[in-house]
Amino acid sequence: MSKSNSIGTKLKVNGVFVGGLNSINGIEITAETLDVTDFDNSSGYREKIPGCKEVGDLTGSGFMDGDNAGQEECYDLLDSGEIVDCEIIFPAKIGKTWSFEASVTGFKTNIEIGDAVGFEVTFAVSGK
Repeated sequence: MSKSNSIGTKLKVNGVFVGGLNSINGIEITAETLDVTDFDNSSGYREKIPGCKEVGDLTGSGFMDGDNAGQEECYDLLDSGEIVDCEIIFPAKIGKTWSFEASVTGFKTNIEIGDAVGFEVTFAVSGK
């Protein structure tokens, strides 16, 4: 495996590839910290332990394609609120796939004179 151009990256949602994408942003994992400092503390420094981890929202954007089943699936999932299996499949040179469950929480179109019609979809990742 090695470094690679981003061309060839794919987003699969509920078994369907989302077409027209030119940007996938997001999976950012953060961990909260819990303050466990008590009155027996003699160092003068707060004591912390790790808490729950959270995966932030993921967004995908690109060009609207009325014939693309993946874009239609995203819109339908926004309406249903269902949590489904998703994957980001990186190019073969990278050889990685990130799998996660998510619900669609936003679908937006971008329409400007002199530009192709665009769209953006937002996913709320659930769990690991």
